Amino acid sequence: MILAIPHIWLLFALLPVVAFLYASVGHGGASGYLALMALFSMAPETMKSTALLLNLFVAGIAFYHYYRAGHFNKRLFLTFAVTSIPFAFLGGMFDIDASLYKKILGLLLIFAVLKMLPIFDKEADKKKEVLILPGLLIGAIIGFFSGLIGIGGGIILTPLILLLHWGNMKEAAAVSALFIWVNSASGLTGQLMNGTELSSQSLIMVLTAVIGGYFGSYLGSKKFNNYSLRYVLALVLTIASFKLFFT
Repeated sequence: MILAIPHIWLLFALLPVVAFLYASVGHGGASGYLALMALFSMAPETMKSTALLLNLFVAGIAFYHYYRAGHFNKRLFLTFAVTSIPFAFLGGMFDIDASLYKKILGLLLIFAVLKMLPIFDKEADKKKEVLILPGLLIGAIIGFFSGLIGIGGGIILTPLILLLHWGNMKEAAAVSALFIWVNSASGLTGQLMNGTELSSQSLIMVLTAVIGGYFGSYLGSKKFNNYSLRYVLALVLTIASFKLFFT
């Protein structure tokens, strides 16, 4: 599928910036990519598959750096992933009305904005063990919407881990990175089996996103933080959210 987007070169230029910022906190960046694609008026069916493809590469790189830094909590990850993977595949099999898709995505972008702002960054003094049944249920719900909308689910999972005191920020980043990867792979597989085609520019988009994702995750795993850049991204996501709700 060939994209005919005005000023597509600007989209290519902004992708590594978004990937850098998201990867620095252990995310693949799908909500950011979707926001950019919404601003450039891409078709929803193209947006979903492209965002998940970009997620595979950027979240994979992010997980590598956070895992090497010793922040991965295997038990915490498995609690969510066991149910999220099949439900992400199921969500990817569904077609959704374009208007409804925009509204749901606009709502999820609000979560992304909150994650970019220093609202969920406070760590608990004492961590709690994740409860199995709630974890499985959360994984299933996030997984389904991941495949349906074209996100990895990290923008929802990370705040939940921190708010429920199931892990610290670095653990949440590491778990979310792999969680995003498996959900993206499962959701994209479901979409491809449902007849979705990738755009001809996907390779260029992957290459540009990987550059930003590599440096963002490397610096993020080494305690890098830059709130001024987060505020800029939060503004972009807010504009995209309004665009989705009112167009």
